[in-house]
Amino acid sequence: MTEPVVLDDLAQPRFSAEAQPILDMMAALAPECPLDADALCARASADTGLSDFGPGDYRERLDVYLAALRDIEGLHPAGVVNFYGQLLQLLKNRLLLADLLHRHPEINDIELRSPVVIAGLPRTGTTHLHNLLASAPTFRTMPYWESNEPFPLPAEAGVQPDPRRARMDVAVSVINLVMPHFALMHEMTTDHVHEEIQLLANDFSTMLFETLAHVPGWRDYYQAHDQTPHYRYLATQLRAMQFLRGGRRWLLKSPQHLEQVPVLDRVFPDSIVVFTHRDPVPVALSMVAMITYSARMHRSAVPVEEIAGYWIDRLERMLNALVRDRDVIGPDRSVDIRFDDFMAGELGVAERVYALAGEPFSDAARAAITGYLAGHQRGRLGTVATSAEMFGLAEDDLRDRFAPYVERFLK
Repeated sequence: MTEPVVLDDLAQPRFSAEAQPILDMMAALAPECPLDADALCARASADTGLSDFGPGDYRERLDVYLAALRDIEGLHPAGVVNFYGQLLQLLKNRLLLADLLHRHPEINDIELRSPVVIAGLPRTGTTHLHNLLASAPTFRTMPYWESNEPFPLPAEAGVQPDPRRARMDVAVSVINLVMPHFALMHEMTTDHVHEEIQLLANDFSTMLFETLAHVPGWRDYYQAHDQTPHYRYLATQLRAMQFLRGGRRWLLKSPQHLEQVPVLDRVFPDSIVVFTHRDPVPVALSMVAMITYSARMHRSAVPVEEIAGYWIDRLERMLNALVRDRDVIGPDRSVDIRFDDFMAGELGVAERVYALAGEPFSDAARAAITGYLAGHQRGRLGTVATSAEMFGLAEDDLRDRFAPYVERFLK
C-alpha cells in the first residue's frame, strides 16, 4: 500500500509537460468546433452520410444542454473541443441506430431477458461487482469502447481489428496523460466494462451530463421531465447491440437508477436489481474529488466549493428518492448489499446475485470470478486522500443530510 495521493491543484490545475501540448493542440481546433446544434448535426451527417436522427424531440434537450455548457465560467478552448467531440459522437450514434433499425426492423422484436441491474453510488462497490460478475460468460456486458460507439460506421462494419477499439485506445491514453490520478478514483480502460448511462446520453437525457460539467440549468430541466421515454430508447439500443454482437442476458449498472426506480421498473418490469450501500459521507467526498478533478478537462479555474455544494445537494436528492421508491421493486426481484458485507465475502455476494437471478453458479462461473478477484485486489492502483474540509464542507452537516438514507439502509 502506498500513501494516498493528495490533490493539491483542484482549484488551479497543473498539467505535466507531456499533457500541455495535447491541450494546446485541442485548443487550436476550437474555432472549428462550435457548441451549436445545427453545426453539430451537420457535421454528424457529413461524417456518417446519414440524415435520420430518429425521434426529433432530442433537439430540445440538446439545445438545453448546449446552453448550459456555454454558460460555464472559465470554459477553456480545449474544453470546447472536448464537449464538441462528445456531442458529435452522440449524434453519430443516433444516426447509426436509426439507420440500423431501418435496415433491420426485426431488432424491435428481440427479447430483453430480465436484465440484472446494479444500482448504487460510485465507491459503494458497484464497479467492482459489475466487473466481477462480468468476468464470467453468463451475462452480456459492454466494454468501454462499445458503450461509446455502440453501432459501427457503415464503412467499418465487420472490419477487424475493430477501429472503434483503436479510437478508444487513443482516448484512454489522453485521459491517463491529462488526468493521471483519475484511475485511482475510477479505472477506465478500452475493454473495461462500462455503464449504460453512456447509452442514455445518446437520447440526450441522462445524469451523466451533470458529471461531465457543472450545469445546474441542465439538472433542473432533466429533473422536471419523466425519464420513461429515454429508458425505452435505452432498451432499443440494448436490442440493437444484442443483434450486432450477441448476448443472452444483460448485466447493467448505473447510479442514475437510484432516483429512477419507478422508471426502471416500468421499462424493465422483470429486471433483477442489486442495490449497493455504504456510509454516504466518504462516498460523497470521493465522488466530489473525482468530479472536481475531472473538471480540469474543460475549465481553467475550478470552483471547487461551488461544485462540492452542488453535489452534496444532488446526492441528498438521489438518496432521498431511493428511500421513497426502494420498495417499488419487491424482495423477489431485488437485494440490498452493504459494502462491508461485500468486501468480507465477495464470492458469496456473487452467488447471492446468481441465485436471485435464477442463474446456475457453475464451475466455469466460479472459476472466472475467482480468477478476477485474484487480480483485482481493492486499492491496488492506490487511493486519493479526501476530507470534508478540502471542499469547504462540514462532516456533521453531511451526516445530518444523509441521515434518512443511513437510517433506512445502514442501521
